[in-house]
Amino acid sequence: MIRLTLAAAFALALLVPALASAKGPTAASISGPEFSKKLAIRYDGAGSGPGGLLTEQSGLFPAVFGQSPDPMLHRRPSGRLGPRYRVVWTVPGGRDFILRQDLYPYARGGAVTYLKPGQPIFDTTTRGGWYRNSELKRTLVGLGLPARAPSGSAGGTNLGLLAGIGIPGALALTGAAFFVARRRHSA
Repeated sequence: MIRLTLAAAFALALLVPALASAKGPTAASISGPEFSKKLAIRYDGAGSGPGGLLTEQSGLFPAVFGQSPDPMLHRRPSGRLGPRYRVVWTVPGGRDFILRQDLYPYARGGAVTYLKPGQPIFDTTTRGGWYRNSELKRTLVGLGLPARAPSGSAGGTNLGLLAGIGIPGALALTGAAFFVARRRHSA
């Protein structure tokens, strides 16, 4: 009886990585400010290679299927997240499922990701949510992402640029309106 239980446990241990591999992505396409990259992913359950690391460090599996203990954040991290990059995952399973996940590699406190809940996969939908991993930025930089956020992509409105264009523009419009009004008044 003990031998049968050990044999079953051993068979299960061999089967779990194969199942994870079968349900994992086979390709990813990353795009964002000053960056675009396509990856073929060979996920072997150990996170080896850039694709496997990206899969693990982005929190894809807990965001898609859930996990216990739950590593997902309870809400969006506070503060500026920096520029958004998007990874589009291709997951085979009778047909190709396409999952979209946002990456914020320059977020304060470490890179975070967001997977929108309700994306169809297999016979269910994604759990979704926010996930943080301090190693994700290093992996993305290794894939060619700049070590620092590209200039002009602070992840929000660039108020300096708006003020630089808006204030002189408003003054020019005010001056033109004043000139036209004065000309009409004197005619």
